[in-house]
Amino acid sequence: MMQPTTFYVALGSNKGDKFKNLQDAIDLIHFKIGHITLISKVYKSPAFGFESDDFFNCCLILESYLEPQVVLESLLKIETQLGRVRTDLNTYEARIIDLDIILVEDQIINTNTLIVPHPEMQKRKFVLQPLSDIASNVKHPLLQKDIAHLLVDCADPSVLEPINIGLKKPSKAIDFSKYSFIAIEGNIGAGKTSLANKIANDFNAKLILERFADNPFLPKFYNDAVRYAFPLEMSFLADRYQQISDDLSQLDLFKDFIVSDYDVFKSLIFSKITLQEDEFKLYRKLFYLMYKELRKPDLYVYLYQDTERLQENIKKRGRDYEQNIANEYLEKINTGYLEFLKTQTEFNVKIIDISNRDFVKNRSDYLWVLREILLNS
Repeated sequence: MMQPTTFYVALGSNKGDKFKNLQDAIDLIHFKIGHITLISKVYKSPAFGFESDDFFNCCLILESYLEPQVVLESLLKIETQLGRVRTDLNTYEARIIDLDIILVEDQIINTNTLIVPHPEMQKRKFVLQPLSDIASNVKHPLLQKDIAHLLVDCADPSVLEPINIGLKKPSKAIDFSKYSFIAIEGNIGAGKTSLANKIANDFNAKLILERFADNPFLPKFYNDAVRYAFPLEMSFLADRYQQISDDLSQLDLFKDFIVSDYDVFKSLIFSKITLQEDEFKLYRKLFYLMYKELRKPDLYVYLYQDTERLQENIKKRGRDYEQNIANEYLEKINTGYLEFLKTQTEFNVKIIDISNRDFVKNRSDYLWVLREILLNS
């Protein structure tokens, strides 16, 4: 699963309502680019290199799945959206908003449009001071000094004044605090693992992922379903029961809640489709003996996608043994889940149709899914 990249971004404004400009930029960065983990204090500083009104400056730490060049382009679009008009003059000038990528983890980037680390960062106290607030131990990959030491060594004589009003993290509007255990479910290729990963990363959750890839019967099942259905389902049940029991019993004091990309009940749903009637009756008895001992999720999210989208996703992820899954099989799985969820009273259920959404590539779709999860739940 792809992990987000950490960006360190400097923000500045010296025209109009400067504090509002910074907050509007932060809100748009959250909506369009990625998850903001930390925001520094705001500092008032004199204009650097030209005569103008004082600036309000801050820095933030951003996690994004976008490439650095795309992040840069997105920041430039946000500047334009907020009213900044760039001139062709190669001089310093007053601006409504200024957004600069300062660091991208330990990467060194040198293109026509993007240079990282920012070549002037070590000379500018209005960058180093707020950056030191949130990333004092981060090292400059070329100078091999951390931000705290760069600030001490900086020859910039500017005097910065901290502003008492703090900027707000937009993600605080999305609150999972009332849940201790969330299960994300869906058909094959629905995106449940991707969503669980993103929620765990953005909201400090303990992540439990199904160990499907280690099951030796799965490729055999897709080649000969009748022969391998029962050992496959029994293997899945034993593994899911063991894993969920172990993971839920291990307390993690540094995580706020648990998010899983499966619920054990999926074993019964799949087995009803794959097993012969006599096999299923035996399987069901064994299932309920185990299921009654397990902790149930506080919130059960089912990601619904139509069959066409499921097949597209299955093709994209390229697992050889999945490439010949029939539409009929996927439709039976969807039906099995929906029938189960309609009668479920043990926990809170949210069914979300994401057939026309791509929350992996489109951040606005991801935020939409989060709002749908929490709406009236």
